[in-house]
Amino acid sequence: MNVRRSAAVLAAVAVLGAAAPAAADSSPSPTPQPLPSALYGDTDPQYDGVWRQSLALLAQHAAGAEPPKAAVGWLTGQQCADGSFAPFRADPSVACDAKTMVDTNQTAAAVQALAALGGHDAVIGKAVGWLKSVQNKDGGWGYTAGGPSDTNSTSVVVGALAAAGEKPGEVKKGGKSPYDALLGLELPCTGEGAGAFAYQPEKDGSLTANADATAAGVLGALGQGLLVEPGKGDGAAAGSCVKATTPEQAAANGAAHLAGELAAKGYLLAATPGAEDQPDVGNTADAVVALAAQGDTAQAKKSYAWLEKNAADWAAQSGPAAYAQLVLAAHATGADPRDFGGTDLVKQLQAAGPAAPEKTTKAAEEAEDEKDADSPFGVWWFVGVCLVAGIGIGFLVSNRAKRQQP
Repeated sequence: MNVRRSAAVLAAVAVLGAAAPAAADSSPSPTPQPLPSALYGDTDPQYDGVWRQSLALLAQHAAGAEPPKAAVGWLTGQQCADGSFAPFRADPSVACDAKTMVDTNQTAAAVQALAALGGHDAVIGKAVGWLKSVQNKDGGWGYTAGGPSDTNSTSVVVGALAAAGEKPGEVKKGGKSPYDALLGLELPCTGEGAGAFAYQPEKDGSLTANADATAAGVLGALGQGLLVEPGKGDGAAAGSCVKATTPEQAAANGAAHLAGELAAKGYLLAATPGAEDQPDVGNTADAVVALAAQGDTAQAKKSYAWLEKNAADWAAQSGPAAYAQLVLAAHATGADPRDFGGTDLVKQLQAAGPAAPEKTTKAAEEAEDEKDADSPFGVWWFVGVCLVAGIGIGFLVSNRAKRQQP
């Protein structure tokens, strides 16, 4: 919060510095729309608002922390009448229409979060109904309704179905279940990437191993969602790939592939063509959850230990969804998310939402007021100077309020 507050102060100084010359321009200036106070994070939610909100709520639940009611209410209020969710609806009172960009991932994530919290059966029922209505004939789901099935979307929907009390294997379209779709997206046990999952088939129908899809595919094949209880396996993944005829075997193959990729350095590499090799922290966290779900607690804990040493800065830069990923990884390995290499992940996550920042900001403002009362050059003196310079106090206060939105 201190870094964000400092950034807001610097931004305010820049605005004040530019305000006097701009006063001569009578043309109207666009007014930035403030983000909802109940939303986690302060970045544009156009593409991931519901997703990151869902992960934030799910992670707090996993850590035994009760999310603010306002945050839960914001999420439920984002649902469209047909049960689907879009990433972000600035005005939920306006009905969704054909232009509203709903998708399976936001909807499925919302289901998982609300199911974990409990008490939202009506919202969950409508969402599950919509997800079933857009299932593809191969048994899977694409990111958008009717889009080609992919491993990640199919898996997050499987997690939603399981969280809602459904049996994913019995949810079929054209005689195919989501497990059939996942089996069709796993690479064979021969050649490069044996046992991994592809995101989608290439144009020629071939499959390319994808670490992110593999982590998701393992969870989906196991019928599990994003919230995984601490692993209770024998501590190691199967050493070899076996042709998968069941989702359980597909999950074992995928976990073995992930364990092999993680074994050397403890983390996965970012798949950026032409770029230097660098760690992919987010995918590593997802892989930890997948391995824990499969029962490979040994490698899951080794990679979690790497995350403890290397992921705090990444999470601080990436925001609430990243903190949530790490909390879920901690939960899956039986670790304490409040002692993540010296960082309290839960506290940091809550600070990005509607509860903690209000208290922190109020305390900081009270401290500033006390300091200003003892100084001849306090805030009110400065405001007076600003007034003399032609800068209205209303502009100053409103700008400051907007800058302090979490």
